[in-house]
Amino acid sequence: MDGKENIIVSRRTLLGAAAFASVVGAAVLTAVPAVAEDAGVVTGPVPDMSHLPRKKVKLVDPPFVHEHEQIATVGPQVVEFELVIQEKEMVIDDYGTTVQAMTFNGTVPGPLMVVHEGDYVELTLKNPDTNQMQHNIDFHSSTGALGGGGLTLINPGEQVVLRWKATRPGVFVYHCAPGGPMIPWHVVSGMNGAIMVLPREGLKDGYGKPLKYDRVYYVGEQDFYIPKDEEGNFKSYESPGDGYDDMLKVMRTLTPTHEVFNGAVGALTGDNAMKAAVGETVLIVHSQANRDTRPHIIGGHGDYVWATGKFRNAPEVDLETWHIPGGCAGAALYTFLQPGIYAYVNHNLIEAVELGATAHFMVEGEWNDDLMTQVQAPTPIG
Repeated sequence: MDGKENIIVSRRTLLGAAAFASVVGAAVLTAVPAVAEDAGVVTGPVPDMSHLPRKKVKLVDPPFVHEHEQIATVGPQVVEFELVIQEKEMVIDDYGTTVQAMTFNGTVPGPLMVVHEGDYVELTLKNPDTNQMQHNIDFHSSTGALGGGGLTLINPGEQVVLRWKATRPGVFVYHCAPGGPMIPWHVVSGMNGAIMVLPREGLKDGYGKPLKYDRVYYVGEQDFYIPKDEEGNFKSYESPGDGYDDMLKVMRTLTPTHEVFNGAVGALTGDNAMKAAVGETVLIVHSQANRDTRPHIIGGHGDYVWATGKFRNAPEVDLETWHIPGGCAGAALYTFLQPGIYAYVNHNLIEAVELGATAHFMVEGEWNDDLMTQVQAPTPIG
């Protein structure tokens, strides 16, 4: 038995039958192919999809989003995606702190996928034999089998194909959910992302007026729980499994050591700031797979906000800050009216300033003195 097999066996032993069954009631996830039966999944005949067009999408790294239509110009189709699981070391702050991350396609968060209501999502999930852990995927937007988690658990060296129908428009979280305490550990190690299911006729305000965006960005907020040594320095590990016990102790404090956007402190600031221009409308998709968050644009607003990300609901308007519950994704539209730097933050300012939950928009254009002007520059008090 090689080292990789030892890790898989140790993981199963560590969880135990009771813990491993605690995903939902008595549902138990084991390695494919037994997973469907063990998770209480009874599958019927495979539907004939030959009459539907197919579209293969090449995903891109966040905060960017793959090309897509805002309004569907064809009928329902099968949209093909591929996610490759990568276990990798990532630097998450300016001090060189590392985490043994577990990721979809090598990024934290995983890529944003976009389809339309009525489309079929067909995902090929790959777990290369260079990894050490079992993984799967739970789509909050799907129906049945633990969000697909009950049909997608794969060992290193395996792949699986899952297809599900996008019946609910909105933005939704997806994440790894292999069972028991492995669920939060994989999620806070970076293994989460989001999918956007657009209404076929596009976004609308609360009165049926169409809403469009010029740009779209995806911000994935991530809480990390990095153990420290006796001297108070952050520890590093050779592999994800090596740090499991230490990390679990930090996780149980419910207090993250880092709260970051897109995988690291500063990942969306400075040269990595998100770009826009005065007069452009930007759609911001924001997810947090584990903790509540409070997005806020310093110097701007949420013109239209779906705080829980569900497009059948009328958006709220003119918000200063909005609340996205943990395990949820939200969306906000804002038309930038002034040039300059806008800080986009989690408005728990301790988490924004001290733990890293800050991003920047860099907006080009002409300044409008009617909206704001400095009447008098700083001078000594007279």
